[in-house]
Amino acid sequence: MNSIVRKTSLSPRNTWIKLDANGHSSFLDIDKYELMRQVRIDARDLRILDPLLSYPSAIFGREDVIVLNLEHIKAIITAKEVFLQDPTGEDVVPVVRELQRRLFTIDTNQGDDQDHSPLDVEVDEDDESPFEFRALEILLESICSFLDARASDLEMDTYPTLDELTNKISSRNLEKIRKLKSAMTRLTARVQKVREEIEHLMDDDEDMADLYLTRKLIGLSSPISKSGAENWFASSPTTKSKSVATFLSDENDVDELEMLLEAYYMQIDGTFNRLSTLRGYIDDTEDYINIQIDNHRNQLIQLEIFLNSAELSLAFYSVVTGILGMNIPYGWENNHGYMFKWVVIFTGIFSISIFLTIVASARKKGLVGS
Repeated sequence: MNSIVRKTSLSPRNTWIKLDANGHSSFLDIDKYELMRQVRIDARDLRILDPLLSYPSAIFGREDVIVLNLEHIKAIITAKEVFLQDPTGEDVVPVVRELQRRLFTIDTNQGDDQDHSPLDVEVDEDDESPFEFRALEILLESICSFLDARASDLEMDTYPTLDELTNKISSRNLEKIRKLKSAMTRLTARVQKVREEIEHLMDDDEDMADLYLTRKLIGLSSPISKSGAENWFASSPTTKSKSVATFLSDENDVDELEMLLEAYYMQIDGTFNRLSTLRGYIDDTEDYINIQIDNHRNQLIQLEIFLNSAELSLAFYSVVTGILGMNIPYGWENNHGYMFKWVVIFTGIFSISIFLTIVASARKKGLVGS
């Protein structure tokens, strides 16, 4: 396997890495017209991979290529090569390494004493899938694993914060939950896009049949001789032990690709369900917090009722005090000094009675707790 040679003055926007089934890898700093000439792709299809334009997630097949635009991976797959955009990106570098480690075939005619590439290559010798399916599988696995890892990180941050919020409601904890919920909403939308694209592809057999590039390359759509197919298989580095009869099967047979897509649909669906469970936990916590807040509000209302009742009782006592404190001559005050004591006592008893009556009436009507 050749080592990767980086060209100078690479523009990330126009940088691609080309990997073929023989283990050759090279960086390409080319414009879109040169790329269209190399892979025979239309401009409208290439525009979907433009990082400056916002296009929805997509996996579709054309006559000679598979175009994949999912998350951070923008790739063009042919029957013998993979073109990956922005290979120096932080999230794309692990994908490139995984392609180098698992995608390339090994020449079984090489001697045991021959030096190999320093990269560890792990190729399943029993894997008879065509090159484009092995490349598609690695890319889908990388995307699903990437999103699943983001969901795991979000869970690790969210659950402790929710538990902390239930113990102590504070502005700081509420702000943390708001940010985590926003991040979860964005991640759920990203997972939903990938999930819907895989599901849409699985629902259409014709779209899946378009992804069989190797089958189209050897001419299933037009009559070919068996010897010609055998010669193609003998020279093809992407098929080692697959029989000609398998490739010359019904062109509408998409079981192999359907099983591949179903496996990753189940994985991304599991990630989506985890995020849905996390959203449910957040919603339950919010409901619990709202119940607590409502309970505190009710307690404040009850306290307000008690204070207003006490204020009304004291107001009556103040009225009596104010009347008796006026500088107005009363004839009954003469030789009746003991009346002051009884007026104070009865006024206090009456004020307390007013307070108790209001509280009892409020409890009877359910306005305050028992």
